[in-house]
Formats: sequence, structure tokens, C-alpha cells
Amino acid sequence: MKKFLLILGILILGNFVCAEDTVLTGGVTFDWVNMEQVQRDEAIDNYKNIIFTDTENPDYKKKEFKEKYKEYLKDTEYKTHYRLSNAGVKETEKARICAFFAEKPKVLYMYALQYKDRPERVFYYTPFGKLMYVDEMSENYPNFPYYSKQYRINGHLVGAIYFTDKDTQYTYEPDGKFKGVWYMDKMFDSKAKLIMTRTNW
Repeated sequence: MKKFLLILGILILGNFVCAEDTVLTGGVTFDWVNMEQVQRDEAIDNYKNIIFTDTENPDYKKKEFKEKYKEYLKDTEYKTHYRLSNAGVKETEKARICAFFAEKPKVLYMYALQYKDRPERVFYYTPFGKLMYVDEMSENYPNFPYYSKQYRINGHLVGAIYFTDKDTQYTYEPDGKFKGVWYMDKMFDSKAKLIMTRTNW
């Protein structure tokens, strides 16, 4: 879960917002702190029920997942993508790129690609081009609202996010447990307590 939160802190799933990107905010009002608790609980349950169904297994079978994404298991252009990511390039003719750096020392440990011919998926790779994660966005992406689910290479669900607008994301663990709601640079728990901030908004 720590890795999931780390990724969320740098890359807003589905929106593909890297640390240095500029985000345009809309006119949506976020009133989580001033809501009645019953209203917060209703929103949490409503978005959870949209993302998760009782009959659905949240995970893929490993073989099924690898078969589904067999074309993306290895980034054949990883040397180029590594070099571009490391240099801060955000876009090529074929894909948008996002780099993930360790803080000390500043070393690129992962990069993500969102191919322009398949924008509803984001693929995360090691510096050597091995697939690590895949984000799957719902059918109405990129229009709001939509949701995104992130999977490990073994097909296990890492977590899910419901995007109500550019500024607001409801995050859930693989079992559907509510993790928190991001509003711009702040994350609040179900009781409206501030639990996390991010510097890349």
C-alpha cells in the first residue's frame, strides 16, 4: 500500500499529471470538512459501489493478465524512454511520459507511458523496460466522472480511485475500504481529518 500511495502522490491516475505539470482547476466546490457525517458516508459508499461489485473478483488471474497485456510486458524502446524520462521529456509522438525519482539520491526508478492510441491505459515500467503496473480507466475516461483501477503485473488489484473532477479523487484499497479523498494537495479521511499533503499539485 505504501507504493500505491507513493504513486498516487506523484501521478494522479487517469489524469496523468506529473509533478511539474500545471493543472487547471474547475469551478467545483469541495465541502468535505463542512458536510454532515451521513453525507460523507453516502458519498464514500456511492463511489465504492460504482467501482466494486459484489460478484466481481477484484483480481485477474496472473496468466489472464499477462495474456491481456502481452504486447506491453516489455517496453522494447526502454532505452529511449529511460533517457527521455530522465531528461524530463513529457511527451513523444506516440505517448505521454511520466518519470518517478527516488529522493536521495535522485535516481529514476520507474517511468509510465500513456500511449496516445490507447489513452485509457497507463503502463509503468522499471528502468529496464519491465512492466510493473497497469492502470485501467473506466469507459467514460477522459470525461468526468470516471474511475481507475491499478494492477500489479501478477494481476492483483493495488487500489482504485473515483474521479469526480480534476481536483477531487476518492481512493480505495483493493478490498473496497475507503482510504481517503484528495482535494487538490490535501487528503482527508472519512471523518474529514487532514491525513496527508502532496507537493506536486
